[in-house]
Amino acid sequence: MTRLVAVTGATGFIGQQLLKQLVGKGWKVRALTRQSSVPFSHSAVEWIVGDLSCIEKLKNLVASADTVIHCAGAVKGNSWNSFLSSNVVGTKHILQAITKTNSCSRLLYISSLAARQPQLSWYAKSKYDAEQLLSMVDDRLAVTIFRPAAVYGPGDKALTPLLQAMRYGVLPVLSPATNRFGLVHVNDLVEAVLCWLDSGPPISGVYEIDDGTPGGYDYAMIASIAEQVLKRKVRYVRIPLKGLSSLAKLNLWLASVLGYAPMLTPGKVQELQYPDWTCDITALQKVLQNWYPEIQLDIALPVLIQS
Repeated sequence: MTRLVAVTGATGFIGQQLLKQLVGKGWKVRALTRQSSVPFSHSAVEWIVGDLSCIEKLKNLVASADTVIHCAGAVKGNSWNSFLSSNVVGTKHILQAITKTNSCSRLLYISSLAARQPQLSWYAKSKYDAEQLLSMVDDRLAVTIFRPAAVYGPGDKALTPLLQAMRYGVLPVLSPATNRFGLVHVNDLVEAVLCWLDSGPPISGVYEIDDGTPGGYDYAMIASIAEQVLKRKVRYVRIPLKGLSSLAKLNLWLASVLGYAPMLTPGKVQELQYPDWTCDITALQKVLQNWYPEIQLDIALPVLIQS
């Protein structure tokens, strides 16, 4: 019998990559979208037009599904309420919909490593609060939480422009050069999700995920990798904190006036200044015995820089 998985956030950067792989692996997918036109059409995919605010649509999404993968959420916003409604209340609505069906036995939530430090930003707190909601679910639903480090790859609109700037010999640095951070290629993250789907007994718990590079990366390491790829000198240029903070405050003010969702905010600056966003994937590897990340930055960078 064909397996059915329900997916939120299926039109996003991670969700689109996941959807294609699910179909390729023989899953039947029911996916949520706010758009009337969908980015991926396939006979194995049923689209539900709606969003996380509509519980009735979410009931339709999860009905008869044995598994739910919750990828949807806000990564940018101009107020706490914008993150609260998408990331916290939206997760609450997903749980309410799941309780109306007897078919669903497990849920995977794609959170963020930022949830480790909820005091830093609206985004980080909203991810943490959503995780807290999930931690209170009774044992009838096995809940797994992935906390990926910075996710990059084809289709990424956040990290890829910074990496591509190195074509011109410059790496913009938005935090202290000594900061360390993890990275994970979207293909490796999706592969971890697929391994989770194929795991035997349901898995519960919170798991960090990056590309397995010991100690993560710093800017000097990224510049060195780029120099090997480009065969030219790449220097990293630090954006002064005072200037970055002023720009973030201005951006947030303009967003509140003009009504757009900004990525660069004072909270995001605080995230960027945090010294350690590295991961330990040991626990995840113990429960996903067939998974290990295969794409480190030295492998991915040639394609990303030249694209």
